[in-house]
Formats: sequence, C-alpha cells, structure tokens
Amino acid sequence: MPAVAPSPACAAPSRDVGAELHALVAELVPLRRCITGDGLRQTLLALGERVPLRITEVPTGTPVLDWTVPQEWRVRQAYLARADGTRVVDWAGSPLHLVQYSVAVRDRMPLRALRAHLHTLPDQPSLVPYRTSYYAPTWGFCMSQHALDALAAEIGESGEVEIVIDAEHVEGSLTYGEVVIPGETDDEILLSAHACHPALANDNASSLAVATVLARRLLDGPRLRHTVRVLFAPGTIGAIAWLDRNRADLGRIRHGLVLANLGDAGGFTYKQTRRGTLDAPLPIDRAVALAMRDLGWALDVRPFAPTGYDERQFASPGFDLPVGRLTRTPHGEYPEYHTSADDLDLVRPASLAASLDALWAIVMALDGDGRYRNTQPYGEPQLGRRGLYASLDGPAAQQAALWVLNLSDGKHSLLDVAERSGLPVATVRAAADRLEEAGLLVPTDR
Repeated sequence: MPAVAPSPACAAPSRDVGAELHALVAELVPLRRCITGDGLRQTLLALGERVPLRITEVPTGTPVLDWTVPQEWRVRQAYLARADGTRVVDWAGSPLHLVQYSVAVRDRMPLRALRAHLHTLPDQPSLVPYRTSYYAPTWGFCMSQHALDALAAEIGESGEVEIVIDAEHVEGSLTYGEVVIPGETDDEILLSAHACHPALANDNASSLAVATVLARRLLDGPRLRHTVRVLFAPGTIGAIAWLDRNRADLGRIRHGLVLANLGDAGGFTYKQTRRGTLDAPLPIDRAVALAMRDLGWALDVRPFAPTGYDERQFASPGFDLPVGRLTRTPHGEYPEYHTSADDLDLVRPASLAASLDALWAIVMALDGDGRYRNTQPYGEPQLGRRGLYASLDGPAAQQAALWVLNLSDGKHSLLDVAERSGLPVATVRAAADRLEEAGLLVPTDR
C-alpha cells in the first residue's frame, strides 16, 4: 500500500461498530483466562482470527527482569459440596468461584474452619468477588454472602463441607500476543491491553475487543508514519516478560497507552505518563487531551502514580517509557469492579464505539504531529497566488494555515498549534499538508 500523509481523509470508525464490539466482548467473556494456560491461549487465538497476531511462549522458570515465569495452572474441576453431595459453589458454573492459582485440595471440614478460605462481599451480598493468589501457594473459594449465609443457616458452623480442587501447577509457559501495523518509520506507538481476568466484561474483555478492532482498522487503512504495536499480555508478569524480551527495541517507542475498562457508561479518565507528571506533559499526554477536546468529550486527567495496571511496568524508572493509561471509569471506582456484576450488561455498545473513536483520534493526532520550518518566514506568504485560499476552504482552515506558518520555526509542533489556536488537530494537520505541498513548509523532524 502506498504511503500517504495522515489527514482528515483517514475517516474515523463509525458508531455502528458498537454491536460488533459488544459481540466480541460476549465471545471473550466465557474464556477462562489466567496469567498462564489454555484460557489465555484461547483468548489470543480468538483475537488472532481478526488480526495477524504473533504469539510468544515464555517457558516456566525463565528469569524476566526481577521475576520468574511461573508454572502453568490447570484446573479440571473445583467445588464445595454438602454432605449429601449437592454442590454449594462450582467452578464449572463460573471461574470466579475459585481463587486463581489455588493448589489442589481434597478434604472435608466444618464450616467454621472453611471460612478462612472463603471470600465474599458483605457490602454487596448478592455478588461473587474475583480473587487471585498467583505467587503464594494457598487455596480458596469465592461465593456470594447470601449463599454463605444460607449454607450456615442450613448446616450450622459444625456442618461438614466437602472440598474438591482438582488442579495442578505444571511446567509450561506464559503466553502473550502482539500485532504490528508497519508504518513509514520504525518509530512506534504502543497500545497494551491485559488479558488475564476470567468472566469480567469491562475489566478485561472490553479493552481486548476495542484494541483488536482498532488494529484491524489500522491494518485496512492508509499507511501511517508510525508503526503501531498492539500488545495483549497477562497483567504484570506478561508486561514484565515482554519488556525483558524486547529491551533492545524499546527505544523505538515514542508514545504508548495502556487500555482498560473501555465499555462502561462512565466518562474518560487519562492517567498521565511518569515523565509527563514529573516534568512537562509529553506528546501522548497532550494528544489524548486534544483528541477528547476535538470530540467534545470531557476528560478526567490524573497524575502518574506507581499503582494501577501495566503502565507502572512501562514507567518503571529504568525504562521510563512514554506510556499513559486510558480508561473510562478507573479500576476500583465502579461498584461492579472485580465482581460477578462486571458482566455484559455493564458494557454498552455505544461506550465501546466511543472508546474506539477516541483511540482512533488519539492515534491520528500522534501520527499527524510534527515540526516544520516555514520557508517564507519574513512576512506573511501570499497564499492567494499559490492557490491556497481555494484549498483552505473556510475561515477555520485559513486560520489554521496562518497559525501553522507562524509557529513553524522548527521548535513548535502541530500539537502546539492545536493547543494555542484552539483549532481541531485534523484541521491543523490538513492545513500543514496543503502548505507543505505548496512548498511553504519543510519538515524538520523526519
């Protein structure tokens, strides 16, 4: 495909993709993802049916930075049963019922002793929590407080409960996938979505779906200046393994976003990059704000903190990559977070489509940014005799041309122009394209 300059002709995705995105979320939710194992592989295979995904397996025991790739966790069955054999909770019904990475157990014990291994949400008594224990050998079950109260009323604290966890930890590997959309240069935009939570629609499947459909659109669209890399990896250990294996090429990453919680009805929240918080905002920090401004959507901007999702791995001081985080409602700030209520009803087709629109606009803003030098800096160039007034149709386009010419001193970027002028990024980019075609601008950063 021939290279073309990014411009408004790169049309944003239409809102009718909401149903497509929601259907993909519905396909992904039932897959029993974990930080390792076949559920993770099945998820990546499902995404790989839509985009050319490169799969990497990192063997158990491999040192990755300060960590070691864990064993794979495999579960055949897991349940709690009354004395008559009827099951109280069953992993077959929902993977949320079993604490992730629980060790194998076959036992009977009174309810009073079992309580130490039970997890509920007393303040949300009808919901089942999501719990993990990846790096500490233990076991546990999750259930609703209502179900636990009913069991206690039925059998009493002395009543025995059968415990079966038919699981094993074996030598295997950790799996991650990535799709690379080649650009005119090796400079990269990194987009990362974690792929490890089972049965959670917003806090996992929503970002996987949006990132996949965005990658497909970018693959099918005009070639960009930047290469775009979309990474799907289990949280924390997956990002750490990817960073360890790609140390030599991390200098290519110019901008990045960690994606999560992109399907709920809340507004957008952006967590700034580490450097953008400690010093001055980076281009990714500014592009997110400008894209949301141009779309007419409010944005809650928050400073970097070393907590949250994988942005804290990318922004660890040794790497300090220019990676922010885009969510709708942040983790822990919606009542359904890490519960059985994070289901398909929580995720809205319109919200998913808007998240896709936002990401498209951000990528276009980043890819279309650049610094130029005005070739006629003494006085205002005569635009009319170059036929530019005809191609700069409308006052906004003409204003953009004047702003671009004035700030094209090799020091200021098109993001600077968009910020200072208040004009849309796409309008500024289009004006720069026309001026460059007329020989009034030359790029200084390509």
